[in-house]
Amino acid sequence: MKAISYHAYGGPEVLEYGDVRDPKVGPDSVLVKVRAAALNPVDHKCREGHLDQALDAVFPVVPGWDVAGVVVQPGVAVPEFAVGDEVIGYVREDFLSRGTLAEYVAAPVRTLARKPRNLSFAEAAGLPLAGLTALQVIDKALTVAEGDTVLVHAAAGGVGSFAVQLARHAGARVIGTASERNHAYLRDLGAEPVEYGDGLAGRVSALAPDGVDAAFDTIGGATLKTSADLLAPGGRLASVADGAVVDLGGQYCFVRPDAEDLTRLTELAEQGVLTVSVQETFPLDRAADAFRLIEQGRTRGKIVVTVDWAE
Repeated sequence: MKAISYHAYGGPEVLEYGDVRDPKVGPDSVLVKVRAAALNPVDHKCREGHLDQALDAVFPVVPGWDVAGVVVQPGVAVPEFAVGDEVIGYVREDFLSRGTLAEYVAAPVRTLARKPRNLSFAEAAGLPLAGLTALQVIDKALTVAEGDTVLVHAAAGGVGSFAVQLARHAGARVIGTASERNHAYLRDLGAEPVEYGDGLAGRVSALAPDGVDAAFDTIGGATLKTSADLLAPGGRLASVADGAVVDLGGQYCFVRPDAEDLTRLTELAEQGVLTVSVQETFPLDRAADAFRLIEQGRTRGKIVVTVDWAE
């Protein structure tokens, strides 16, 4: 099959488009014909070797964890899906090798759920990793509830935009940090935007003088410390970017595949609670360009790679 792969860690220049070995379908897996695969910042961090201490790389590595596609072969122990089912998945395993930037991927059934019927494949591909991250932080780590005031950093990005929507659905007031060019977008999502940079604490305090009930950090470092300082008494803090959050009394969160949570995202998308903003799509053979774009760190919504099939 055709895929994007790399044989050594490095920048976008190590990515190659060409033939790789067809995936084998284990008893607990499903062979998915890929229609779209979204990129996330973690994908280029994996490619650069930053997760080498946690995840073995079995070269050549096909990158990518997000997918939307069609089941073409369920494993012998998988009654949940049948040929022709449209699915989404956060196809992360405990090693790097069998990613989603390919014509086919063998996905463990625990990583899959039914695709939202009202989303295109490109939109649906943008939902799993970012949506699961937001859901597991907003609903589980921060237990956001009606009446809370929630601070979400990088609120116009993939994770942040879902966090805003989920917090608003829970009945919370949301203050979101973003560059000024994304403030109108945040207002459309229901958040009150504030500018990044020097003076952030003062701008947030002007909107929430008694502090925020919960803060979702996606940046780390000084931003994490500022978030802790902005909490109201008893406020909750979570970070997906900096383990130092634990020293500040908060919780560090690393998203995990969860079929039940993914199904919940599908339901919320079909109810119109969650929308997926796709900034740009690239064909599979131009995936390196998609990586270059996401590595700029200024994307709004999702960057998606599509696989074109002659129907």
